[in-house]
Amino acid sequence: MTEEDKFDVVVIGGGPAGMMAAGRAAELGRSVLLLEKNPKLGKKLLMTGGGRCNFTNNKQNIRAMAAQYKGSGQFLMSAFSQFDVVKTLEFFNCRGMKTKEEAEGRIFPSSNKSQSVLDALVKYMDKGGVEVKTNAVVAGLSLDEKKKYITVQLKGGGVLTARACIVATGGVSHPETGSTGEGFAWLKKMGHTIIKNNFALVPIAVKNEWVKKLAGVTLNDIKLTTLENGKKQGVQKGRILFTHFGISGPTALNMSKDIGELLPRGEVIIMLDLFPKLDHGALKQSLQKIFIAESNKKLKNTLTALIPSALVPIILKMAGVDGETANHSVRREDRIKIVKCMKEIPMHIEGLLGADKAIVSSGGVALEEINFKTMQSRIAPRIYIIGDALNVNRPSGGYSLQLCWTTGFVAGSSV
Repeated sequence: MTEEDKFDVVVIGGGPAGMMAAGRAAELGRSVLLLEKNPKLGKKLLMTGGGRCNFTNNKQNIRAMAAQYKGSGQFLMSAFSQFDVVKTLEFFNCRGMKTKEEAEGRIFPSSNKSQSVLDALVKYMDKGGVEVKTNAVVAGLSLDEKKKYITVQLKGGGVLTARACIVATGGVSHPETGSTGEGFAWLKKMGHTIIKNNFALVPIAVKNEWVKKLAGVTLNDIKLTTLENGKKQGVQKGRILFTHFGISGPTALNMSKDIGELLPRGEVIIMLDLFPKLDHGALKQSLQKIFIAESNKKLKNTLTALIPSALVPIILKMAGVDGETANHSVRREDRIKIVKCMKEIPMHIEGLLGADKAIVSSGGVALEEINFKTMQSRIAPRIYIIGDALNVNRPSGGYSLQLCWTTGFVAGSSV
């Protein structure tokens, strides 16, 4: 081992959390080496939000933000008190990245490009003098408490030493980007408890052929009710996107973990309500008023003004009503059938897509084994664990990346 091999901090993983941690540690005067297994930094980050990068959510109250992380909020409070949404926005704005807010508090770079987020992080690391080593695959970690350093073994024979090591290896979502979960093996060997890794935010495959005909259609402000063996299990409201295999979009993604747990127990159906703000009676009255006002129009043309045109023939077929009928000739019983179809459209669930389609994965290091004031391991001194390597459930909408910014900044401040 040579003196050149020694650093204050080695960060394993060049994803969002790793880059934030490396930049912060370097900002505080540490000598930092960032190890990235891919040829370039930011492979997964550049894919985020379809390349637009929904990098946080505008919940500026710390408790409101922590509450979004089901079962994990009490652990995250101390970390968010150090680096919250307000500080995240300041961080990126100060580095020349303008931002904008969209539906449900989602915040994006004004450029609509993930590259803007990556550029800000790279600028941060460059200013602090972070040394970056790409194509660096880590084989394992070992801890020498007597000599007070961490040894990092690289595949190919290289050995590095550091006073501290930040593990930012992520979970197992999108394995083609390098998130293959190997960090869990090292941490388990050191004594950490690893909660089984599942896919937390994944698109949902649907059996119904009509769903696939709607590929590319987006529905906003809808309600989805999950039934398992006919019993109501949960409700979500928001936006979905139909795809060639089923449904995706924020609301579907946020339901996917629960659906994955229900599927082994029996048949799972999602009931789609196109007009959740109106009950059956109110929707029927609303339709009747339109039919009277536009009495000579064809039914199919009237419905096109209310719901996406691609959905109209599907609704009419389900209801068994002829779309060529003039509004003044639509029978009462047919209006009832149309309303029922628009309020209760069943989608029979086939399953969830796998790791290659997962936005994030659940599971990871047990939170009780982390000091969230510093992100330091309570099991293995000199190891800090951040980002998607933690067993934190988070919804779609910028929350996963906020976890990365927060835990990365806290770890970088503490090493």
